[in-house]
Amino acid sequence: MNTMHRDSRLENFQAIPVIDIQGLRDDDPAARQAVARELGRAAREVGFFQIVGHGLSRKLREGLIEQAKAFFAQPLEAKMTRYIGQYPHHRGYVPQGEEAPDPTKRDLKEAFDLAFELPEDDPEVRAGTPLLGPNPWPDLDGFREPVERYYQATYQVGRALMRGFALALELPERHFLRHVNKPPSQLRLIHYPFDAHAEDVQGIGAHTDYECFTLLLPTAPGLEVMNGAGEWIEVPYRDDALVINIGDMLEIWTNGEFVATSHRVRKVKEERYAFPLFFACDYHTTVAPLPELVARHGGGPRHAPLKAGDHLYAQTIHTFRYLQQRLERGEIALPKGARDIGTLGQHGRHKEPDT
Repeated sequence: MNTMHRDSRLENFQAIPVIDIQGLRDDDPAARQAVARELGRAAREVGFFQIVGHGLSRKLREGLIEQAKAFFAQPLEAKMTRYIGQYPHHRGYVPQGEEAPDPTKRDLKEAFDLAFELPEDDPEVRAGTPLLGPNPWPDLDGFREPVERYYQATYQVGRALMRGFALALELPERHFLRHVNKPPSQLRLIHYPFDAHAEDVQGIGAHTDYECFTLLLPTAPGLEVMNGAGEWIEVPYRDDALVINIGDMLEIWTNGEFVATSHRVRKVKEERYAFPLFFACDYHTTVAPLPELVARHGGGPRHAPLKAGDHLYAQTIHTFRYLQQRLERGEIALPKGARDIGTLGQHGRHKEPDT
């Protein structure tokens, strides 16, 4: 693939594609391949797209939103009983100011983070593998079942997309799924409180996502994507769609053929919720440019290999204040060879405008 041609297309995109992925569940390989071609085009030319035909019912989505509203409506003291800094597996309540993807700016949100459920006696958890373990479910009647049901259903959509991405790259359909067994795939319940003075103020700063890709259920507009020219493009809000964006792992695996696109949340005035599921591969997976894609592109590998979980853990340490404090106290250590935050994505190549 010609790099200059790819970059030129990134510079020119002004819209976010919408893809019906129902064909990924079809028994006919031709139907799956047709969807895969659309996924590949969007992953190469934009790095962001919306999906419909995902099979997540309105009832399922509304059940998640209802429980998030119930959780965040609690007094701060009640939410802090599940504070993320109390637990060893990076799960729990994230108050405003705890997280800072851009360390120079304060994120205006609160969140509840959960991930792939593993019991305390799982071998990986007993070994102390970061980010793996059980979830500290809130003590709210009716919370766990609809939230867990949404997680499982959306995780299966992610697995279908992983098959589609493999087909788009002319790889065996299950090529990537070999590395998805106990992934630290995180679901975030994010709340942006109403703020009459928040117009044109960031909610989440410019960043790429650290995992393979993200499946986002939003409830209002506000998400913006940076194209290759450094321009911010708004993602139109659709209540029937999930927003998908390519993350760091797929950019590295595909030797840059798929693009981890920088994005941010802005103009958050109304109360708003967002629910990203960050689809990851297994912690110990070594992610390196695939030899067949290196040969296809020419010019050698564009990224150094890294361990997927170590990259995710390092970026998480860089982002969360409680982990930075643990690092300063010597309670944890950055994984060897950890990258600095913001080394992938367009915002690493373009200075963010002061707006």
